Amino acid sequence: QVQLVESGGGLVQAGGSLRLSCVAPGRTFSRSPMGWFRQAPGKEREFVASISWSGISSKYADSVKGRFAISRDNAKNLVLLQMNFLRPEDTAVYYCAATRAQYSNTYTPQNLLEYDVWGQGTQVTVSS
Repeated sequence: QVQLVESGGGLVQAGGSLRLSCVAPGRTFSRSPMGWFRQAPGKEREFVASISWSGISSKYADSVKGRFAISRDNAKNLVLLQMNFLRPEDTAVYYCAATRAQYSNTYTPQNLLEYDVWGQGTQVTVSS
């Protein structure tokens, strides 16, 4: 079963930074858009950021725009989410996702229903 593996979560103080990583052992997603989503306790999973398979285009939720940055290295089968100026409301489990559908090199899906491969998630906790 194809899985994605996230890492890099942890506990950080408000205003701090974390960098999340996502890899796909044994399979390449170099032609797949990738996304990050998060889910806080008692809330629905929500979109955070996505990047086209080429890396040319990216999209962000308004709540993280200007603070988070998504990037990818297709040669390493790696997607990163750099999170700066973290806030307590960023506390959540963060999930990496991929879609096996074929899209243009600028398409950046934001709807979780467009993704069909998910990781197990990594916990991010921001203390005030």
